[in-house]
Amino acid sequence: MFSIFKTTLYFLTVLLLANCNKNNSDIKPRGSDKAITVYNQAYQENYEADKIADIIDNAKNAYVLVDPFEDGVREYIADIKAKGNEVAAYISIGTGEDYRSDFTQLQTFLVDEQWGQWPGEYFVNETTTGIVEVMKARIDSLASWGCDWVEFDNMDWVFDDDLRKEYGFQVTTAEGIEYFNTLCNYAHCKGIKCMAKNTVESAVNFDGVLYESYNNDKNWWDTEAAQSFLDAGKPVIINHYNECNCNEVYLEYMKLYNTDLSYICEDCKLKKYVHYNE
Repeated sequence: MFSIFKTTLYFLTVLLLANCNKNNSDIKPRGSDKAITVYNQAYQENYEADKIADIIDNAKNAYVLVDPFEDGVREYIADIKAKGNEVAAYISIGTGEDYRSDFTQLQTFLVDEQWGQWPGEYFVNETTTGIVEVMKARIDSLASWGCDWVEFDNMDWVFDDDLRKEYGFQVTTAEGIEYFNTLCNYAHCKGIKCMAKNTVESAVNFDGVLYESYNNDKNWWDTEAAQSFLDAGKPVIINHYNECNCNEVYLEYMKLYNTDLSYICEDCKLKKYVHYNE
């Protein structure tokens, strides 16, 4: 009897130790209650983005970024919002994309040479005439579809003098700043919050910021500016790409900022996005 007890105790101990020693790096760290879960259907770098069906099944009280101008997306916005999620809509305001239905309306405001990094995209050449109305029409659509946020991609193009020299766009930095703030103010009038992308320079009216991070290029942005958004209670999201140690990177970022930081990671082993603070 005693021998059976000892044997049982031994195996229970081994099992407990095995669970305790299960690599803690496999356990996803959590941020504070202010850190939000992030889903991203709109874009990715290396692997598949989140699928609408998976978002509807799994996302809860999350920031869900979608591209509602794609077929088969906007009709599911109400379903996505049903579990307390806030839906963010992706639009590029620093480029025109030749696969968008309003491209012909934008074309006169764009440079002629295609952006080498992203086929089908052309930098905005000037912002002082009709392009604002085209972008406002997009925001009108987002409001009618029930979007809570609009995420402005490529809003930082005017800060890049190398791109300006290479592609020859005429818009000045001051004009670009006025342009993206005008669009954010218009979104606010429509009841939509503004998510900046990759910069918060001169974007004080924006309601949050998302930075794209890479395993060989982390924390490349203005850290004081990012921290200022966290200090103001605004969400700061890091969308980290092609990483085999997603948990470790999240912990690194939380040490740099604080646990209010939000995070989504493209896992190189799972080949998909991993979501935190679920």
